[in-house]
Amino acid sequence: MRRKGLVRGLLLGWALAFFFDPRLGRRRRAVGRDWTAARIRGGIRRLHRRLRYFGSQANGRWRRLRHRSEPAREQPDDATLSRKVESELFRDREVPKGQILVNAERGVVFLRGEVPSELMVDTLVARTREVQGVLAVESLLHLPGEDAPTKQR
Repeated sequence: MRRKGLVRGLLLGWALAFFFDPRLGRRRRAVGRDWTAARIRGGIRRLHRRLRYFGSQANGRWRRLRHRSEPAREQPDDATLSRKVESELFRDREVPKGQILVNAERGVVFLRGEVPSELMVDTLVARTREVQGVLAVESLLHLPGEDAPTKQR
């Protein structure tokens, strides 16, 4: 028992001499205070990150449960679908609006008309596929000087 008391006394005496040294004690106390504060701030940051992570996980699971109970969206009628596709395609100023016709039949969208480049054909078809409610896309678009393709059914 005496040995533990002696060791504790030596450690306490060393700490007091270290931190209250007349020449370097002030600096050592400031460094110790800053070091401790940095460790506390780091712990708070880690705790905050963990809480944010678990909160976002809980939010995602809650949304997943809510989504299961939502009714399935109905397939829009053909006229609505063709208007949705037109509004999506003709947002781009480079698309020739007067030269492209959009029709929809039971969820299948037909694009007819003349476009200036093959790249635009691919872009229009890809953007049409992204519209909600489009089941398939039939591209009857053609380049200037080419014959128009016909519907294959």
